[in-house]
Amino acid sequence: MSDRPAFYHFLGCIIPHRYPSIEKATRLVFEDLDMELLDMVGASCCPAPGVFGSFERVTWATIAARNLTIAEQGGHPITTGCNGCFASLWDANHELKHDPELRAAVNENLAEIGREFKGVIEVTHYVDALYNYAGLDKIRSRVVRPLEGVRMALHPGCHWMRPKLVKRKDDSEHPHIFREVCETTGATYVPYKDELMCCGAGGAVRTADVKVALDFTRQKFDSLIAAGGADLIVTPCPFCELQLDLGQVEIKKHFGLDYHFDVLHVSELLALAFGHEPDEFGLATHLQYLQRKSEPDWKRLGIRA
Repeated sequence: MSDRPAFYHFLGCIIPHRYPSIEKATRLVFEDLDMELLDMVGASCCPAPGVFGSFERVTWATIAARNLTIAEQGGHPITTGCNGCFASLWDANHELKHDPELRAAVNENLAEIGREFKGVIEVTHYVDALYNYAGLDKIRSRVVRPLEGVRMALHPGCHWMRPKLVKRKDDSEHPHIFREVCETTGATYVPYKDELMCCGAGGAVRTADVKVALDFTRQKFDSLIAAGGADLIVTPCPFCELQLDLGQVEIKKHFGLDYHFDVLHVSELLALAFGHEPDEFGLATHLQYLQRKSEPDWKRLGIRA
């Protein structure tokens, strides 16, 4: 029996549909750190917490619990690289463990498909797994391409840390875990005023009124420019990445403003620092959103073109 930390890998929707490079980078990084990712055969949408959970709590919790039971059967925690998926699965797991009425209603639904929520596993984010199971020293030891001289801004997003009194993952007003994981790469952290502000996409705002969502994004970009700018924006969430990435194209269309930021998921940042080449995990897929005719200046980042 292996003593490697093992996790059921919950991909969610956006990573496989929009950013397969995040999945590949994550698999490379976890393997480099001797941590095992197990496929969650039969997993569905988390489901999206701001949509399903806002309209029908039992239905939301039932769909989430069905996913949780897949991991319960295997006896390993879940890890995910999406803040929204993390929020939905973590919140459902927490609420079902502490709300007997909700648990009874959900298990009545699950009984129709021969499943039962037992509350015996935990839900983690990639950042949790990296920080708590691998540790900063081990992550740092795997860095063979230090990103020294690269100015790195962070966008932690909302759902991983909040509500802080319940999740207790980090202090959502003064976070340090995500920053410390990213700083192992040697990149220089650039603080800016609106770092903790929502990207604009959450809570179905992007779906309801894209211009309102983009106004959030524009404010974050302007705040970062006022702080001196950065070479990269790094986030632990693919939906935030989509808003910060594709949002640059949409802002130009709707507001006539031109921004030029390269946006990476934390797994992609670590994969680069661990020595993996961009083509090895398909990083160029990002370029379709920014509609660039050439790749980012990888030589500036110490990466072979």
